[in-house]
Amino acid sequence: MSLAVSNRYANALVDVVIGSKGAIEPHQVVAQLQALEQAMQSSSDLRNVLLSPAVTLAHKNKVMGRICEQLGMHRLVRNFVFVVIRNRRAHLIPQMRAAFERGLDARMGVVKADISSASELKDASRASLEAQLARLTGKRVRAQYSVDPALLGGAVARIGSTIFDGSVRGQLYTLRRKLTAGA
Repeated sequence: MSLAVSNRYANALVDVVIGSKGAIEPHQVVAQLQALEQAMQSSSDLRNVLLSPAVTLAHKNKVMGRICEQLGMHRLVRNFVFVVIRNRRAHLIPQMRAAFERGLDARMGVVKADISSASELKDASRASLEAQLARLTGKRVRAQYSVDPALLGGAVARIGSTIFDGSVRGQLYTLRRKLTAGA
């Protein structure tokens, strides 16, 4: 249930941000929501104020107004946060932020790729790999890189549930499977 609710709020925010015709950049919205998440995680008092039914909506809005001002939140994000608080959904802000990023990526034709390589990749290799993945998916690629020495060499890219395995370990596994199947 909370995932569906988070997705509805996030999709509404995506609509507002895209419809604002450049009033605020999407990456700024993500950064501001992340800052709010961090503030909520680091302050138990703030969490208590936002989540307690004993605290009045007016007091919650006053506290959140100060927080939004300190964080330098844009008017659109601040209004979104006030709607979330009014509807008693403040506990879902982390899920809403993640759903906002997914929804925004989907609307803008971007896919997220998690790429593991045996060693740190140079910028030229990263650019080449991202270009190949963009050709395969037909979308722009936003990549996150990590190092996994167990791969021996090469790289493995995961986009959603699809895995592109160009690692030495993967090639050895395929070779072993072919050899044992023929025996």
